[in-house]
Amino acid sequence: MRKSSGSWVAAAALLFVAGCSSLSPQSPPPKPPPPIGASTAPVGGACSVQGAQPFVGQKATAKVTEQARVRSGARMARIVRAGQPGTMEHFPDRLNLVVDQGGKITGVNCG
Repeated sequence: MRKSSGSWVAAAALLFVAGCSSLSPQSPPPKPPPPIGASTAPVGGACSVQGAQPFVGQKATAKVTEQARVRSGARMARIVRAGQPGTMEHFPDRLNLVVDQGGKITGVNCG
C-alpha cells in the first residue's frame, strides 16, 4: 500500500507541473508605449539659450515648446507667464519660455 501511495503523490505532482505549463508557443511581451512627448533630444543635456532664441515671437504651442526644447538641448521646458511668481531652484537642463498674456514667447532663458 505504501508503494502505491508514493506513485500517487508523484503522479499528482507531475499533473500539477503539467497544468502550470503552457502548450501554446510563448509570444514576446508587448512593448511599452512610448513616453508622452518623446523626442530625439539628448536626455539630461545642458540648456543653450541660442538654440531656442529663434522661437521668440512665436505662439508657445505644445509643438513650438517641444521644438525649442529640442533645439536648446534641454531635458525639460516650462512656460513662464510674465509677472508669474516662480521657484528659485536652478536647473541647468531646463528651458524657460517667457510668454505674454496672449501666449507669445517674449524671452527665453535656462535654469
